Amino acid sequence: MSKPTYILGLSCYYHDAGAVLLKDGKVVFAAQEERYTRKKQDDRLPTDAIAKALDHAQITIDEVDAIGFYEKPMLKFFDRILSTYFKTWPLGLRQYQMAMQEWMHTKLWIPQHIEKDLGYKGKVFYVPHHESHAASSFYCSGFNDSAVVTVDGVGEWATTTIGYGNDKALDLKQEIHFPHSLGLLYSAVTYYIGFKVNSAEYKVMGLAPYGEPKYVNQFKELIEIKDDGSFALNMKYFSYEHGLRMTGKKIEKLFGEPTRKPESELTQFHKDIAASVQKVTEEAMLKICKHAKEICPSENLCLAGGVALNCVANGEILRSGLFKDIFIQPAAGDAGGALGVALSIWHKKFGGERLPKMNDVYWGTEYSDDDVETFLKNENLPYEKLDESQLIDTVSSLLEGENVIGWFQGRMEFGPRALGNRSIIADARNKENWQKVNLKIKFRESFRPFAPTVLEENVSEYFDLDRESPYMLLVADVQPDKRDMIPAVTHVDGSARIQTTSEKQNSKYYNLIKAFREKTGCAVIINTSFNVRGEPIVESPKDALNCFLNTHMDYLVMGNILMKKSDMPTNRVLQSADYLDKFELD
Repeated sequence: MSKPTYILGLSCYYHDAGAVLLKDGKVVFAAQEERYTRKKQDDRLPTDAIAKALDHAQITIDEVDAIGFYEKPMLKFFDRILSTYFKTWPLGLRQYQMAMQEWMHTKLWIPQHIEKDLGYKGKVFYVPHHESHAASSFYCSGFNDSAVVTVDGVGEWATTTIGYGNDKALDLKQEIHFPHSLGLLYSAVTYYIGFKVNSAEYKVMGLAPYGEPKYVNQFKELIEIKDDGSFALNMKYFSYEHGLRMTGKKIEKLFGEPTRKPESELTQFHKDIAASVQKVTEEAMLKICKHAKEICPSENLCLAGGVALNCVANGEILRSGLFKDIFIQPAAGDAGGALGVALSIWHKKFGGERLPKMNDVYWGTEYSDDDVETFLKNENLPYEKLDESQLIDTVSSLLEGENVIGWFQGRMEFGPRALGNRSIIADARNKENWQKVNLKIKFRESFRPFAPTVLEENVSEYFDLDRESPYMLLVADVQPDKRDMIPAVTHVDGSARIQTTSEKQNSKYYNLIKAFREKTGCAVIINTSFNVRGEPIVESPKDALNCFLNTHMDYLVMGNILMKKSDMPTNRVLQSADYLDKFELD
């Protein structure tokens, strides 16, 4: 038997660092560094995630055949970053000084850091940022051929690419370059509305349905979108080329309102701005995908890059009928670049074979019932251990009504979404659960919607969707006759961001919802990520317990172990809302 080939893909030093380990082209482990360091969107070299990956595979770093980095840092720094600062000189002086210090100390010496921190002395490959994004989607799609579109903030120079994948070949054919960026436009508006850039763009998407796109004409002053999907920003309204802010006085003058201060009141104006940028984003994405279809005549489309997490735009692309089938990389942001670079190396350097369409993203760490029991005994906390059938029966009954349950199972999901293994779940039929989970569990803004998880075979019964959506990346309308039935997951515009689940993908989660359906007649529950605002999704039993004890959650399930809040010692549970003080509010 020949020795297996191990490839380690890395993304780091910008935001959302991640590590992915392949064995003969198949993912054996993938995780973001933030889950272990508990620092949201941690950008450091993901040494903890790498250590977990090697431990899971039971190999040492010496057995890794290649390491791949998700972009070309020399090209990014010496070509794009320095030339941009010189172009905007002297406005970019401060940013130039900060960049020189940061890059000279860390980012230009990646091989040295890898050798020093990991003890790795083999070959390090560098794949361009958008090629990594494209590979992360196409090679996981199961498509023999596909148009491939990547859209994000910026990589080396590219901000948007159109490519074509055929069998093992993947070629990027057209690009749009920095500073013209759909992702940075969305981030600039995120900043203008008072949310955190590179972290809270999804809040703008969630806020948009509360507004009207009244400012689309003003946005035409900010961005020109041509029929072929190419676009250009009017850079006099943006300061990210030369400053530490995204926008300034000129955009405030254009819209007639100052930049919102974080945590201040959200007005109808902010909701209308959110609706307007969302409308413009959808228009641009549709035109880009239409052009991709013209130059890459395929029935299939692959999407990746941070903008591919805009599930409202994804839903519009699907409903346009441009493509018969669409695959969206669930880890579409920078963490997913670690997956893409590893797959690119597997196919282009090692000549590896294509594997079938990926079935799930449960690729992270896992804790056994014994691990959980040992931890809880050390904490001297009461719990009940059940067999799996008892657990499913008990928890499906507890879901009915107002109980909110932490659901911690199996291997941790890779990417930004909780998909049933690190989730907070509740009854979607109870409208009060929307506000309860937002304000008393997640400590987040009341306008934020919740995603439903629905049994795959029931998806069309509840939603205007005729296919699976396992990664919570498509928005569709709730069927009119079901909106009153599942109000806690029906957004203000009648839509929902849908996750389907099947027995093949996640049997325990599927069986829980199936049992809930048998008892209530409803095949839908609330699913939101197991964390509070400002905190990464929980990784370990310790993280899960902390979140459970310090929020108004009612039950915690870890494996087959059930914990009830009312059984917990009073000195260990939340007494007031001062838990908020522990976290950065973004």
